[in-house]
Amino acid sequence: MNDSLRAVVSGAGMIGAVHAAAIRAAGGELAGVVASTPERSARAADGWGVPSRYPDFATVLADDSVSVVHVCTPNALHVGQAEAALRAGKHVICEKPLATSTSDAERLTRLAREAGLVLAVPFVYRYHPLVREIRERRLRGEFGAWQLLHGSYLQDWMLSENAMSWRVDPADGGPSRAFADIGSHWCDLVEWVAGVRFTTLTARLGTTVATRPAGTGASFATTGEGPRVRVRTEDVATVLLRTDGGVLGTLTVSQVSAGRKNRLWFELDGSAASAVFDQENPETAWLGAPDGARVLVRDPNRGSAEQRRLSRLPAGHAQGYADCFNSFVADAYAAIRGEAPDGLPTGEDGVRSARLVEAVLTSSASLTWVDVEPAPMAPGAPAAPTGLEAIA
Repeated sequence: MNDSLRAVVSGAGMIGAVHAAAIRAAGGELAGVVASTPERSARAADGWGVPSRYPDFATVLADDSVSVVHVCTPNALHVGQAEAALRAGKHVICEKPLATSTSDAERLTRLAREAGLVLAVPFVYRYHPLVREIRERRLRGEFGAWQLLHGSYLQDWMLSENAMSWRVDPADGGPSRAFADIGSHWCDLVEWVAGVRFTTLTARLGTTVATRPAGTGASFATTGEGPRVRVRTEDVATVLLRTDGGVLGTLTVSQVSAGRKNRLWFELDGSAASAVFDQENPETAWLGAPDGARVLVRDPNRGSAEQRRLSRLPAGHAQGYADCFNSFVADAYAAIRGEAPDGLPTGEDGVRSARLVEAVLTSSASLTWVDVEPAPMAPGAPAAPTGLEAIA
């Protein structure tokens, strides 16, 4: 395979543009972009400086020179596009959620595995250098046994009663919004860094804005008038979790917390030490000990090998979200070339996230504790249908 992989982005919104920049940063060739219409595709191609023109997704699939498809469309389209790309023999980087149901996520992951193709999901907060540093210190046993895991993921982009997005509609975004969109990031990050699995949980979901503008809400921005629709997805969520080791965790999720733009925050409290990471201040981490605390600063000349690898800039030159995304795509492309980069989130992580989302929805509806993983079958019991039989 040539060193320069040819990639196409499906979806021309904000996250599509982030993928496009990351493709180039990783040394790939941005071969094209496909949007909802040929006209939008052409405008995006012009704006991103892409010479090729793909009028529709089928044209991308038919182009044998394209090695990778980045799926950046609304959530409901992920499964169909990712599956079509995999069946066309292309590697896939699919925005999260990989699917809005566990069975669909399992089907995609199994398809990729059997075809020998990379299926990566951008849980990119794993790529903050100090996140890697905390994880390495956990692997060395620096924190001791976990006592409590807690944190939050807070945003304010849906605070206004006139804010609207396709994510609000379950038909486009799936049955969960705030938890599936951002709470899933927190769970992935804490499980990966702390080395735990959340096995049971109880959750409560809340909708704080009862109605929002129909469509995009553009008319409200200019006139303050227009039809409204009932909101059927959550603005906030609270989750109490228990790990496979019996450790309790708590998570608060909100898309209506004024002033919080993208604050993913966690604290991991161990018997010997604690660690705190705040995504809005990613250049530092807080480390606590019984005799005091200190602030650790990202430094490519110190710390774990992974912190040094992912530190693209000298200490004091701030890195952020875009650097994480660039590192994630670079690792996904390394995997396509046959390497095994540490911590690359794949289809299995997408399945894990889908299980957590379904458990949260089930718990909130039933007001009970819910197992995240399916219960093991009793000996001799018939297997439950999985939705995977068609590709077995």
